[in-house]
Amino acid sequence: MNQKKKIVAICGPTGVGKTELSLSLAEKFNGEIINFDSQQFYKELIIGTAKPKPSERKNIPHHLFEEISLVENINAQKFLTLADKKVLEIWERGHLPFLVGGTGLYLRVFEYGLFKVEVKPGLREELQKRAKEELSTLYEELKRLDPEYAQKIHPKDKIRIIRALEVIYSTGLPFSEFHKKTPFFSKKRYPILKIGLSLPKEELYAKIEARVLKMLNEGWLEEVKSLLERFGREIFGKIKAIGYKELSEVLENKLSLEEAIKIIQKKSKLYAKRQLTWFKKEKDIEWFHPKEIKEIEDRIKTFLEDA
Repeated sequence: MNQKKKIVAICGPTGVGKTELSLSLAEKFNGEIINFDSQQFYKELIIGTAKPKPSERKNIPHHLFEEISLVENINAQKFLTLADKKVLEIWERGHLPFLVGGTGLYLRVFEYGLFKVEVKPGLREELQKRAKEELSTLYEELKRLDPEYAQKIHPKDKIRIIRALEVIYSTGLPFSEFHKKTPFFSKKRYPILKIGLSLPKEELYAKIEARVLKMLNEGWLEEVKSLLERFGREIFGKIKAIGYKELSEVLENKLSLEEAIKIIQKKSKLYAKRQLTWFKKEKDIEWFHPKEIKEIEDRIKTFLEDA
């Protein structure tokens, strides 16, 4: 197998050290980095999503980090289309694609493709028509039929609500089942090595707490103020990245900064736990401590040399 047609993915929970490691690996293996963190796609979300800084991106090509505006939507289908295109371009340059991020569904979709469901004729149009007048009713239907998925999305996320309901009404299965079970994803689309990064819980949580404070020192509150002035408070109902809503409430004197920090740190740790739970259930991820750089490099060399 031609090593130019291979891919390395770096995954793991928030705050574990994916960015630092990926920069080192991309430099060593003549690589380019493709983002698969859903919130880092947005141009306006910078500090609070822990994007690589411009100085860090200077020597290594980075892709899909500021692809769309907050007034647009990113989803698995759009990610897959964009990522596939970037992989082909990187291969054409003779470089190695490194997928880096923490949105587990996006990595799974990239590896196996999207499941396809034959939607009943007229169902999508009917749901779209209803959504214009009774979106809250549709969300209640979703809560009743698939409470697990409903709690993961915003009650006003029209696109995801409609998609989930059309799958449920067309297949009779909860939409969340399609995200969990691998029979829907049987054949890998690419030769891919998945490197997972993990830390002891206490060490990871300490890093997360420190990173929240670091982002605030870097101007996160000012970033949120700019978003509030530009888009209004409604935009914070759409932003899924942790911390933006809480900091907007600080600016509106609904929370103290100290209260917001505690909430953000707690939510970030819970999110890291959910990410690890997802990745631990995935097949073929090889786990390392972020400081096991030589071991990771040796594993990548073996992967690239294998026929």
